[in-house]
Amino acid sequence: MKIGIYPGTFDPVTYGHLDVIKRASKVVDYLIVGVLCNVRKQPLLTLQERIQLLESVTDDLPNISIESFSGLLVEFAKQKNANVIIRGLRAVTDFEYELQLAQSNQYLNSDIETIFLATNVQYSFLSSSMVKEIAQFGGNVDALVPPKVAEFLRTKYR
Repeated sequence: MKIGIYPGTFDPVTYGHLDVIKRASKVVDYLIVGVLCNVRKQPLLTLQERIQLLESVTDDLPNISIESFSGLLVEFAKQKNANVIIRGLRAVTDFEYELQLAQSNQYLNSDIETIFLATNVQYSFLSSSMVKEIAQFGGNVDALVPPKVAEFLRTKYR
């Protein structure tokens, strides 16, 4: 069984993330969306809020689960018996950083492969940081995030 992990902060989940999640769920038998608890980042949303939003926008996908993790991704993958890490690439600028991560993970555990999925071109400019900034200043994020996320952000920034 091919078990994949799509890791990220998802602060908040965007249509770009959702695009990769849906496509990745077709590449592996079972997909774990790993919500990173990163001590170096100051997320807007709590870990629980990020998990709940992800669960609400992926409840139609039967072969995925949403789980949090901290520490090394390859250790989390090993705990979950995952053999594939899925990473999304928006632009060429993402590639160098993602390649470095993939090579580091390969060094740490050569049994786990990394697969890159090119983000749908309509989401290539999209980032959680940009969504938060637009929402913070009252901009419309309806085309960038699922409706439940847009409503959550409007409430959060009120």
